[in-house]
Amino acid sequence: MNAQHTTGVNVEERSFGDHPPKAWGRSPAAWTMAAYGEPTLWVMGGALMIALAMILGLLGLIAYHGFRALWPLPVVQLETRDGSVVLGEVTRRERFHPSPELIDSLPEAVRAAVREELSSTGGWLRRELVRIGNFELTNEHFRWVLEAELAPQGRQFPTWALVFERRAWGRFFGFPKAFRIDEQVVADKPDEIWRLFREHHGDVLQMWQEQRRLQRLDLGLINHQLEEARLNLRSCELRYGRPSPQWQQAQEEFEKKQKELEAQAAEIAQRINELGQAMARFQIVLQTADGQESTLALGDVVRAYPANQLSLWKKWQLYLARIWEFVSDEPREANSEGGVFPAIFGTVLMTLLMAFAVTPFGVIAAIYLREYARGGLITSVVRIAVNNLAGVPSIVFGVFGLGFFCYTVGATIDQLFFEERLPNPTYGSGGLLWASLTLALLTLPVVIVATEEALAAVPNSLREGSYACGATKWQTIRRVVLPRAMPGILTGMVLSMARGAGEVAPLMLVGAVKLAPELPIDHIFPYFHPERSFMHLGFHIYDLGFQSQNSEAAKPMVFATAFLLILIVLVLNTLAIWIRARLRRRMMGLEF
Repeated sequence: MNAQHTTGVNVEERSFGDHPPKAWGRSPAAWTMAAYGEPTLWVMGGALMIALAMILGLLGLIAYHGFRALWPLPVVQLETRDGSVVLGEVTRRERFHPSPELIDSLPEAVRAAVREELSSTGGWLRRELVRIGNFELTNEHFRWVLEAELAPQGRQFPTWALVFERRAWGRFFGFPKAFRIDEQVVADKPDEIWRLFREHHGDVLQMWQEQRRLQRLDLGLINHQLEEARLNLRSCELRYGRPSPQWQQAQEEFEKKQKELEAQAAEIAQRINELGQAMARFQIVLQTADGQESTLALGDVVRAYPANQLSLWKKWQLYLARIWEFVSDEPREANSEGGVFPAIFGTVLMTLLMAFAVTPFGVIAAIYLREYARGGLITSVVRIAVNNLAGVPSIVFGVFGLGFFCYTVGATIDQLFFEERLPNPTYGSGGLLWASLTLALLTLPVVIVATEEALAAVPNSLREGSYACGATKWQTIRRVVLPRAMPGILTGMVLSMARGAGEVAPLMLVGAVKLAPELPIDHIFPYFHPERSFMHLGFHIYDLGFQSQNSEAAKPMVFATAFLLILIVLVLNTLAIWIRARLRRRMMGLEF
C-alpha cells in the first residue's frame, strides 16, 4: 500500500501543501515548470531553432544566388546627361552615401541632378552595376552608373541588342551590322544577319569540336607515345650507357618511331588547319553602343542570343543549357565562365579515395584500442593524442603531406621506378593520391572515435555468448562485433567524408591547382593516373572569390559552385547513410 493510501494525504501536498513555500518567490505554475526543467527545455529548443534558421538561411542565400547566376538578363541601354552610352546587363542595384570627392568629379551637367537627389533622399544615391563586357575595347567588364546621371528617357531596351558568350575575352554586347562569308558581306539587316548566324553557327560548332578532339585526343596520344619512346631510350641509356650496343639499337628504334609519329602528327595538324580555315570563313560584324565596330569569328562564339526578344520558354531553354554547360564543360575565361566538370570529377574521386583509405586504418586502430589494448598509461596517451589530433589546423596536415608524401615517399618512388623521368617529378609533387592520403590523416581521428563508440555499444553478452560457443577472439570480433558495429563505423565514414570534401588549405599544397583539364582517368594506359594534379570545388571557390581578376563576374559563379559543392557532399552523405540504414535493418532482423 502506497503512502497516499496509508496517510490519506498526497505526497506533494504533504511536503509542500497547496502552495510552495513563499521563500521560493515563484508562482505555483512557474515552480512546476522549473521542477520539470521546462524553462531549460524551451531555451534549448529555441537555441536549436535559431541554429537551424541560420543554417537554412545560409543555404537559402547560397541557393538563391547560385540559381539566379545563370538566368539570362535583359540588355539595357543607358544614356547619361553628358552624352555617353552604356549597353549591358544590370547585375546589381544599391544605395550609398557618396563622398564629396565623388560628387566633385562628376560632370557639371550631372552634378546638379545629383545634389537634387541627395536633398530629396537624405544623402543617399542610387546606382546600378552594369556588365558592359567588350573587354578588348573598354578594358573593363563592369561599370557603375548613377541613376541621377541618366538623361530623361535615357533607359531603353533595344530590340536587336545581342549577347555573345565567347571562349576568350568574356561577353560581348552589340548590334548586328553585317554578316561575312569569305570576307564578303552577304547580309546587312539585323533579322537577316541573325538568321545567317543561327544557320551557320551549329556547323561551325561541330567543326570546332572536331578540331578540339584532334588536338586533345589524337595529338595528345601521339605526344604520349613519343614521350614513352624517349623515356625508353633514356632508360636504356641509364642501364647500359650511351655507347653500348643496346643503346644504339634503342636509338634506331626511337628515330624510326619518331618519324612515324611526326608523319601522323603532320597529317592531324593539316586537318586542324583546314578546320580552322573553314571556321574563319564565317564572321559577324557588330557595332557597340558608342559606335565602335568589332568582328567576331563564329568559331570563337559559344552561344549568342537577342536578350530582349526572348520569351519565357526561350529563357528557360537558355537557362537549362547554361546549367548543363556548368556541370559538364571545362572552365574558361580565368574560371569565371564555362563549366566546372573537372572540379566535380576531382572532388568526388578524391573524397572516395580518402574514404577508402581512412576507413580501414581507422577501424583497425579502433579495434586494437577497444578490444586488444590493455588499460594503462600508453593506451591513455594514445587516446589523448588521437583526440588532440582532431584539433590540429588543417594547413599543418597539408605541410606534413607535402613534406612526407610528396618530398619523401614520392621522391623515393621516382628514384626507384621513374628514374628516366627525372629531374621532372612523377610522384614527387602534388597529386590526387597524396591529397587523398593527406585528408585521410586529417579525418582519421573522426573515424577512430566513431568506431570506438560503435564497438563499445555492442553488448558484452554477445561476446560472451560467442566465447561460450568456442569462438576465438578474432572470430568473435569479425563475425559478431563488427557486423553489429557497422552502422556506427559508417557514421564515422560519413563524418569524415563531410569534413574532407570541404577542406581547401591542405589541398593547396598537395595537388589541387587552378586549372587541370586533363582528368586523372582517361583513355591512356594505365587509364588511372593518381599522380596527376586535379581541380577541386573548394579550391575553385577560393580561386574565384579571391584570385580572379574579374571579381564581379566571378561572384555569381562563386555562389553556384558553393551550392554545387554542398549538393555533392549531401549526395555522398545520403548514399552512405542509406547504406548504413540497410545494414542496421539487416542487423535488427538477426535479433531474436
